[in-house]
Amino acid sequence: MLAILPRRTCTRLVLSSRSSSCLPRSRPLAPASTRTFLSWFKSKPKPGTAQAKKETQPILTEDNLFHPFSQSPFPAIRARGEAIRKLAPCPVCAAEHDGVHAHTKAQPKAVAFECPDCGWPTHCSEEHWKEDEEHQKYCSRLREVNEDEHDLRSGRKMREFELPGPQDSEAAISFANWDVFWYTREFPSMDTERSRRHASKILTYPITVGSVLHQFSNLTLSNQRLTPEGSRSLAALRTNLHVPPGAPETPEAAATKPQMRIFILGARAESALPPHVWEQLCMLFPSALFHLYFIGPQVSLPKPASELNRRPTKKAEAPAESSEATSTASTAAPEETTSAPQEQAPQEEEKPVYVPNVYQPPTPAPIMRLKRTRSSIEQYGVPSYTVPYTPQLTITGMQANYMDVHAQFQETFDPYTDCFFLFSPGFGFPSPTSINEQTGEPYLQIASPTEWGPVIPLLLASKCPIFVTGFSPADVERDVQSLSTAPEVAGEFDWVITPGPNAFGSEKWEVADFDPRVMVKTNWGVWGIRGKRRDVRETSSSWLPPLLQ
Repeated sequence: MLAILPRRTCTRLVLSSRSSSCLPRSRPLAPASTRTFLSWFKSKPKPGTAQAKKETQPILTEDNLFHPFSQSPFPAIRARGEAIRKLAPCPVCAAEHDGVHAHTKAQPKAVAFECPDCGWPTHCSEEHWKEDEEHQKYCSRLREVNEDEHDLRSGRKMREFELPGPQDSEAAISFANWDVFWYTREFPSMDTERSRRHASKILTYPITVGSVLHQFSNLTLSNQRLTPEGSRSLAALRTNLHVPPGAPETPEAAATKPQMRIFILGARAESALPPHVWEQLCMLFPSALFHLYFIGPQVSLPKPASELNRRPTKKAEAPAESSEATSTASTAAPEETTSAPQEQAPQEEEKPVYVPNVYQPPTPAPIMRLKRTRSSIEQYGVPSYTVPYTPQLTITGMQANYMDVHAQFQETFDPYTDCFFLFSPGFGFPSPTSINEQTGEPYLQIASPTEWGPVIPLLLASKCPIFVTGFSPADVERDVQSLSTAPEVAGEFDWVITPGPNAFGSEKWEVADFDPRVMVKTNWGVWGIRGKRRDVRETSSSWLPPLLQ
């Protein structure tokens, strides 16, 4: 990488010198504070316009981000605090009730006291908060999440969300870690740890995909993350992702290439990302065409076309709540007549401000309908949409189980153009719906007939690589161990990528509402498998039919 950077600098200097020689010398520019005569007649921006919003001050400043949940200026955070008070048990009470029968003593009390250091509801009373010595081990993380959530809603300009455009064909991208990647991709400078957490959270999905498939991936044979079988599988994919050595990586090179299909199964939050975030994946492969398939019962679908022309209802709220009200009112369906605003109030109150994340993440909110978004229910037979976002990127979302649409792709899978990604699928977790009749215990989700049980054998049969992520070391270990017990999976796969950390996992802690002590990081680890390949070997001994002997 160090050898590339001076070359990039020299290239820019040469280009700048060429352009300056072709243009006549101009006099120095006027200072920025100079006013022209016509600027006196400019009117002030009207309230509510885009220009006026740019000039508005943020609701919270950088030194005023910490607020206890019950005193937060944002309704969603206050509602989350109420949800935690109903779901989370007091850790001190839970420790006292360990080993005690449920009928002999009352159950642990729910949390009610907010820690003054982190602002989260953590204990049932101040006395138990003082007794709990373990709380100090994770209190700083909770305060970090508290400030991050308020910063996202503060109204400041989020420069970390300003994504760069196409990559210079003369500049190589490094996938060593987030810092080097942001530098070589010319992202805005991440000056604070909070900016790093915000940017890594939205980019972890597309960059994880790109870092696994790219020819400059940090998963190599030398660090023992890539296996020989995996090297063959990725070499097949990279023949269509990159150009031959020595050729420039340009969009024109994609004219004769087949489209790369990436199937993201069990998609949830990744399906709700704006398309321009997924376009960052295309920036890593300028000479490839992509078609992303989001498949799962919790995939976000576009808003109905009937809601696009409706105006959001006006609410008399404090300025601090305006940012939250905008997102809530944009999805609300007002009544046809506006003469009775008093009748609309009960309808708006019925929609929850915050949906708690208990054991299964909630379905993300509907995504925005773009200009070229079209329904695909006639093609796939399930609620779905397709949007050709750019000539290089097409996105299809299907709100259905994979088994409902597998027959439409079964005969088309190709290890040279197709691969699967499963973000935190929960293979090793017990199934909430399927129970083994012989043992009376729930199946693991990888063996459950209503979840991943019938899916994984079909994916292995396609011989296409399957890449899986986990949100913690324990989650990765749990999923890997479940492979050895799943029917039609154990012994039927080869390793592509060995289990280990993901350099492009999210750096932001995600806190569980049912217990604030449970904290994970999205896409912490990554590993990959592929259907076992069995080579046919010819024997030297001759064979004659019985009739000829």
